[in-house]
Amino acid sequence: MAFDAGMVAALANELNIRLSGARIDKIQQPEKEEIVLTLRADRENLRLSVSSGANNPRINLTEIVKENPASAPMFCMLLRKHLMGGRIISVEQYGFERLMQIKMECRDEMGFLCTRYLVVEIMGKYSNIIFCDENMKIISAIKPVDFTTSSKRQVLPGMTYEYPPAQDKISPLGLSKELFFALFEKASPEKLISRFITDSFMGISLLVSSEIAYQTTGNIDSTLAECLFEDLWANFNELISIIKEKKFVPYIFRVNEKPIEFCFMNVKQFGGMYSKNECESFSKLIDEYYVKKEQINHIKQISADLLKYLTTNENRIVKKISIHKEEIRRANEGLKLKNFGDIITANIYLLKRGDTKVRLWDYSLEIPEEKDVVLDSKLSPSQNAQRYYKRYNKSKKAIEYLTEQLKNDEIELSYIRSVIDSLSRLEGENDLEEIRRELKASGYGVKSKNQQKNAPKTYPFEFKTENGYTVLCGKNNIQNDMLTFKTAAKLDYWFHVKNIPGSHCIMICNGEEPPEVDFTQAAIIAATHSKVFEGENVAVDYTFVKNIKKINSSKLGLVSYSTNWTAYVTPDEKLCEKLRVR
Repeated sequence: MAFDAGMVAALANELNIRLSGARIDKIQQPEKEEIVLTLRADRENLRLSVSSGANNPRINLTEIVKENPASAPMFCMLLRKHLMGGRIISVEQYGFERLMQIKMECRDEMGFLCTRYLVVEIMGKYSNIIFCDENMKIISAIKPVDFTTSSKRQVLPGMTYEYPPAQDKISPLGLSKELFFALFEKASPEKLISRFITDSFMGISLLVSSEIAYQTTGNIDSTLAECLFEDLWANFNELISIIKEKKFVPYIFRVNEKPIEFCFMNVKQFGGMYSKNECESFSKLIDEYYVKKEQINHIKQISADLLKYLTTNENRIVKKISIHKEEIRRANEGLKLKNFGDIITANIYLLKRGDTKVRLWDYSLEIPEEKDVVLDSKLSPSQNAQRYYKRYNKSKKAIEYLTEQLKNDEIELSYIRSVIDSLSRLEGENDLEEIRRELKASGYGVKSKNQQKNAPKTYPFEFKTENGYTVLCGKNNIQNDMLTFKTAAKLDYWFHVKNIPGSHCIMICNGEEPPEVDFTQAAIIAATHSKVFEGENVAVDYTFVKNIKKINSSKLGLVSYSTNWTAYVTPDEKLCEKLRVR
């Protein structure tokens, strides 16, 4: 990714235009290293997200609403104390660094106007959010840095803020052609053009330097010996002109609709490898690139222990099913013992105590034939026959018991897999808590982290089809049961992928027969919210809600149906996002 000084300059320019004069209405800290300022500007509510996470540091206006902790962290409380009701004066980049300063005007404890600064350092694992007074004295930082962390630069309350130490590089802004030529002459001819630029000048990412090399020679791996100085200077100067004149354009590059790279200018080096799109704004570009990826990572982290628990149970049940199937196979072999008892009974007059192995006729066949029968020499012929009958009856009872156990195991396995599938639809900790409560109610040893009786309510996904029909889609088995057996009317339509874990989807029809396109869209929603969301031609069963019956089991979300139709559709996440209401 190219979150370099050029990208920071583009964002600072955009935010300065949008936020100058904006009033600070709310301050929240949804994540340990992220704060969100809710602002009022030009009769519009805006949300400014600032993250100092090592993996995805960023600052942008966001439309994503995250859940907040029950009690605000200390850093958030401090910002609320000083900044609530204040106004943003300006948003500026410091020099040509990956550093942004938000200047704010607010009131101190005595009610007098004062100036405060929020310094945002976007520097990988060294990223930070630092709160300073008008004299740049540090009030607090989201990640304090003491001597044990860094001997070069500390970030602690009471200290005067110091900008990050200057690198042994030259700022490209204001660079003369003569100085550029001197550096060009001094460098080794065998050095890559891209490396020459990143090693000599601050704030330029490898992506941008590779683009300069590509536009100069047509190859990102060209060396200085392979280029003409005038061409290299012209392309380098064109880049600097974009930054100086603020001619930024937000471009995002994708592979199979997945964001791969972004930049503040057009990048031609990818050719036809990636598709490129010009975004509406840099903030929306950052949202699209980072937020979904970050949401996925966050959900994986908070649900890791539950996923491990469920996977362990899934493996245990799969092993039990395998054992029971093998025991049933052996028990079926035992059913053949009745035939030996019948053979002994039919030929009992030929046998005597002490026989161990005899060859007798089997008259139960259409064409009788001789079979070898093993006998216990200590038992009489009649007792040997009873011995075979007893082993047969034991196998018969075992099959009945094992078949019932196998059925229960398969129901439990189906349920566990449906819960694992529900984890893929988590959108926050409240959804996860609902799954924990579901498992606890179903008899599994899972503790709910939220012990409050009035736990936050969660809602199913809601969509509107092309002709305005509402489609409700359960996130978990509690919601699946609620939608199917409480929310839906008998003549509403029920959708579910065929024989695969997935959400129960209800299309509310109010007694009408929806057009074909609405059926297709509802089926696509069901396929997308299932375990095969990346498949093609997925079979989706649909029927009236009145045809759905609850399986005689304590497990949630497990149903049966007999009368249905089947649609074959391809999951489409983008269509679902377009149709989604909530």
